[in-house]
Amino acid sequence: MPEHIPTYDEAQAIFKEFNQTESLQKHAYAVEGVMAYLARKAGEDETKWRIIGLVHDLDYERFPQEHCHKIRQLLEERDWPEEYIRAAISHGWGICTDVEPQTSLEKTLYTIDELTGFITAVALVRPSRSLADLEAKSVMKKWKDRAFAAGVDRSLIEKGAAMLGVELRDLVTDVISGMREVAAKLGL
Repeated sequence: MPEHIPTYDEAQAIFKEFNQTESLQKHAYAVEGVMAYLARKAGEDETKWRIIGLVHDLDYERFPQEHCHKIRQLLEERDWPEEYIRAAISHGWGICTDVEPQTSLEKTLYTIDELTGFITAVALVRPSRSLADLEAKSVMKKWKDRAFAAGVDRSLIEKGAAMLGVELRDLVTDVISGMREVAAKLGL
């Protein structure tokens, strides 16, 4: 029997079933947008990357103590492929799981997950409260201010950028570009 490949509509349905909090929804949309942008840029499967970006925190709202663990059950019950499940779980490597990112998709998700939150925080303190006029230079300036968005694990993002073999400033530029594509969903 051929493996079930989830559609974007299926991903949205399960996402909406398990995510009611506006901030978590916006975070998922930001990650989804960036994953789609980076997949397109790398010539990868944009739909697959988008879907995984959307559902990566599927278990966080209802099962915060089981984050990156409960997602396996939720997706297996719906016959999702192991590749999708593993990718979603790997974003919590070193935090709540020991599944190390291996593929380009996994490394990208691991790296950009927290970075989207940091960039959102930078956008929100700007007079425009928008991504439209946000440049990497402004993000990098805030990056150096350890008191700003202190909850963001900068070392995790730096480690991810190194795994991807990209400069942090270039990654920030790409993440801003990906987030701009979904700015309306983000209210930015």
